[in-house]
Amino acid sequence: MSRLDGVSRETSERLEVYRALLEKWNPHINLVARSTLDNAWVRHFVDSAQVYSLVPPNVSHWVDLGSGGGFPGLVAAILGAERVSGFRTTLIESDARKSAFLRSVIRETEVNAKVLTERIEAAPPQDADVLSARALADLSTLLRFAERHMTADGRALFPKGENWRKELTEAQSKWQFDYQIDNSKTETGPVILTVTGVRRA
Repeated sequence: MSRLDGVSRETSERLEVYRALLEKWNPHINLVARSTLDNAWVRHFVDSAQVYSLVPPNVSHWVDLGSGGGFPGLVAAILGAERVSGFRTTLIESDARKSAFLRSVIRETEVNAKVLTERIEAAPPQDADVLSARALADLSTLLRFAERHMTADGRALFPKGENWRKELTEAQSKWQFDYQIDNSKTETGPVILTVTGVRRA
């Protein structure tokens, strides 16, 4: 496994524990596509780390929606443990087996994170400084979740595939929001949308 630049040995070890657990659990629970496991470091860990790199240093509560295998939320939890005092992460995942995996990683890496095994729309509002969701839903649906779970001055980070322009146009007909676009560093075509100021149109 490669290292991320600028992280401590302890953080690298935590990421390695996470990667090993992913390989162990994935044959039994479909956490990530089997075809991506051989390149899991880039496809999932580096990809998630670039999402984390877009947040300001004073973030205290990160909420990850539809966490599945934990990307990017658990990677953020591990990176945030090193860089931000009091950093905490909440992972919302309705599937009980995937939630069990997430709790296993949290226990083995000893990061400050918790799992809510609930549907996103039913979970109590989370007052997130940062909200993330990867390969979960279209942008309009994600903005509805953001309205519920994000603070008024929070930011949402949504990795999006090559159809992001269409999703953005559709969302702008229903919502008002500000956004920033950053090209993915791990794939050509996908982007990361940073969204702030979410309100109904």
